[in-house]
Amino acid sequence: MTPEATELLLRGAEELGTDLSPHVEAFARLLLLLQEGAAQTNLTAIRSEHDIVLKHFVDSLTCLRGRWLDGDGHVLDLGTGAGFPALPLAIVRPDLRLVPVDATAKKIAFVTRTAAALGLENVTPLTARAEALGRDPAHRGGYDRVVTRAVASLPALAELALPLLREGGVLVAQKGLVSPEELEAGRLAAAEVGGEVRAVDAFALPVLGEARTLVVVGKTGPTPDRYPRREGVPARKPLFWRAT
Repeated sequence: MTPEATELLLRGAEELGTDLSPHVEAFARLLLLLQEGAAQTNLTAIRSEHDIVLKHFVDSLTCLRGRWLDGDGHVLDLGTGAGFPALPLAIVRPDLRLVPVDATAKKIAFVTRTAAALGLENVTPLTARAEALGRDPAHRGGYDRVVTRAVASLPALAELALPLLREGGVLVAQKGLVSPEELEAGRLAAAEVGGEVRAVDAFALPVLGEARTLVVVGKTGPTPDRYPRREGVPARKPLFWRAT
């Protein structure tokens, strides 16, 4: 990692209230592994050092805002892709037990190799679809937190994530701008599947200033057995919302 990239990493994290100085070496290694992996397979469209640091590393850590991930919980990263936000979280929060999940096996293979290379023993990657996990007794209601990063619409996320949460757990959804229509559909969908929207935190990504929103949904009651619907349906036909 170049000195310029290191400065960006530390500056961006500092704006989030996080000191990454003890973790610079780990993030430098993660950067190298991601660049090497992306050169061999389609892991991410973000390739430059500057953008990886800000749009992957710092952006991943924005889910620490509001302290919704405090405690030594069991956290599922739904739609992790190349390991975000799971891998940055695992570096800075070794107390969290992280399960990065993605339906693409090659991406989970990369996350598995990378976690091992970084010595992240708190990471257990899994290749699966959210709909299947939500109906699996081994996972349904088995997590304290679910994090997602730019995965789907809010109503789709509510249907996919809340079945995986124990009552009292929370979904922390990292998104860009959220329209009033999507937010209202998300509220209705959350209520339908046993939850409620607890916080909508709009802010700017450090350094870049791009719009970001954390939407936090709490699990307040049991999810009806009919949810999640079969594979692909929550994303194609989100509850209570039709995007235009």
